[in-house]
Amino acid sequence: MLLHVGVFVLDVDSKQATLWHKLAPRTRILCTLLFVFANVLTPDGHWWTWAIYGLALISLILLSKVTLSVLVKRLAVELTFISVVLLGTLFRGGGEVLWSWGPLQITTVGLTVLGSVTLKALLSLLILNLLTLTTSVTALLHALLELRTPPLLVAILASMYRYISVLIGEFNAMRRAAESRNLMNRNRSIRLIVGNMIGALFIRTYDRGNLVYQAMLSRGYQGVPPMMEKVSLGGQSDVVALSLTVILALLGQAIYWRK
Repeated sequence: MLLHVGVFVLDVDSKQATLWHKLAPRTRILCTLLFVFANVLTPDGHWWTWAIYGLALISLILLSKVTLSVLVKRLAVELTFISVVLLGTLFRGGGEVLWSWGPLQITTVGLTVLGSVTLKALLSLLILNLLTLTTSVTALLHALLELRTPPLLVAILASMYRYISVLIGEFNAMRRAAESRNLMNRNRSIRLIVGNMIGALFIRTYDRGNLVYQAMLSRGYQGVPPMMEKVSLGGQSDVVALSLTVILALLGQAIYWRK
């Protein structure tokens, strides 16, 4: 969530009416988790497995009618952070040395690990973004409760989302105030103003946190926001979706079982 401060509305495409949206939120979470586990547990170098998973995921993205521009922007932000970690896998030892400079070496094993981890991260991020884009935060929280997630953990997630949205509102108000005073017209002043805004925001959190919590209690807060929208309660289509996800996971792994 923190990676999307600039576009904090997570469920941009939750109002669509596709087959994916007609599934119960808990079914979407289970399908996502099954796909992620099958993806990350795939051994390095199993390219055909990721090709099958990628084709299935692209089909699901097209079926769910996700706004591709928003999806690409979120992926770009997330991959920027992950690329720092991925770069370390490139210099793993083993195999034939392709390039060396001092203690740094790029080997065939390093390239294989880099490609494998990159594909795992890309496919996992794609389906996780698909889930958050097409499912409202409230529906996700209630689905987690239905899946027997500890209520305290769900309440922490709900509070985190609420407090971050409040902080973003405060930050945007201060930014608009600075723009109205013509203080955001030079790069040097922008850096100075943004630094001061972050410091002021840090101090304001002491008071705002307590005020927001008291307001939530006065509105009957019990850990998770009440469910205000209509969602599917599950049915035959959910069973079919889970079955297809399991078949897809096994199909991707079955290609290498004979070797």
